[in-house]
Amino acid sequence: MADIRDMRIVIIGAGMGGLGTALAFAKKGFKHIDVFETASNLGFVGAGIQMPPNVVRVLDRLGCWQEIFAEATNVRGTSIRQGSTNIELSHVEMPDIEEKYGFPHCTGHRSSLAGGLLNGCKKESAIKFHFSTALVRINSFGPQPSVTFKPRDGDEYTLEADLLLAADGIKSRTRTQMLAELGTESQEEDTGQAAYRIMLKRSEMEHDPEMLELLESDTVVRWVGERRHIIAYPVSNKQIYNLSSAQPDDHFASATNATYTTRGSKTDMLKVYEDFCPLVQRMLNLVPDGEVCEWKLRVHKPLPTWVHGSVALLGDACHPTLPHLSQGAAMAIEDGAVLAEVVSKIPADKVHDPETLTKTLKVYEVLRKPHCTALVDLAAHSGRILHLGEGKAKEERDREFRQNGKTGSLPDKWASPDVQKMIYSHDWIKEANDNYERLFATL
Repeated sequence: MADIRDMRIVIIGAGMGGLGTALAFAKKGFKHIDVFETASNLGFVGAGIQMPPNVVRVLDRLGCWQEIFAEATNVRGTSIRQGSTNIELSHVEMPDIEEKYGFPHCTGHRSSLAGGLLNGCKKESAIKFHFSTALVRINSFGPQPSVTFKPRDGDEYTLEADLLLAADGIKSRTRTQMLAELGTESQEEDTGQAAYRIMLKRSEMEHDPEMLELLESDTVVRWVGERRHIIAYPVSNKQIYNLSSAQPDDHFASATNATYTTRGSKTDMLKVYEDFCPLVQRMLNLVPDGEVCEWKLRVHKPLPTWVHGSVALLGDACHPTLPHLSQGAAMAIEDGAVLAEVVSKIPADKVHDPETLTKTLKVYEVLRKPHCTALVDLAAHSGRILHLGEGKAKEERDREFRQNGKTGSLPDKWASPDVQKMIYSHDWIKEANDNYERLFATL
């Protein structure tokens, strides 16, 4: 009898979602997992990242959390401040997150999270990486997907898989080809927002008592102003202070190409935040000239489907989000864990049955799509509330902030106790395991 674990799993993309998916399948005992990545190596760059309890729960089960946690900051509270004055609008203590949800809320460097996942993958002989290899096209979506790849220094070749999982990001070629096959296309939704991502070293901050206090804290700080804000927290054993901003998109809006990043101007950055408080000004002034980068924040309208044949999308390929809930990477890693769980439930005598495989992938979509869509919408909503200008709406927002979450809700949905409960309580691996048969029977 066929063994489900002998299926050939092909994953496109080795970002957070791709690495998490590969490791999740390996932990379920799958023996043939190939990960294709356009980059020549993972050369981890990027800024800080938040790791909320819902994703820590998955990372712990994948066996890689302790390594990541060793460099992380265990967040104990959040401070929301008026950008122009540094006056605190709200302070929410979060000392009992681990007690409530079983796992802590942490911040860390993206390289630490990705490195922990990669090290976990390297311990699994079933996982093989193919770097410098780009997806050319998907020739068929089932019953055994046929895919053509091209190594950077080699000729194109085609292979077949039992399952093709696309973690190829917001520019996903898989998504484009899948939707074209279905007679439609994805539609970008202009957010009107861009972001600066800044990392300051301890050696640059320790001379300034106010800066050092931020770096030494276990607190996430958000400075809010009209149409823009900055969120900041310590990472890398508090050796680095990470700042991420959101402001009006002035440099990408007129572009006719698909540029997502640009070399920014320090002068422009300082002008955007010129009315923010002196503490923020001092930190922004530490950024070296020529090292300012700006990212356009992009999302897409909800897709009609994440699944076609034996192919499924995950992470930013199907639900890119604004960063205001800090759930982007978490959702991608959860997607991979759910996929591994539901695919492992396929009966041995149905391993090569196309209908069973498609329905199983649809179970993943049914489980995840409503939740992820809700979080994407909530992140956009939170951004709109944070960026209010002067007026009655802002006055009401600030009044709610002053309650410090004691009513169970905050305008900043990332810090809002009711939203935290809604997101952090989910054990997606358990939900996939418990609901697979019921959902499969409805499809």
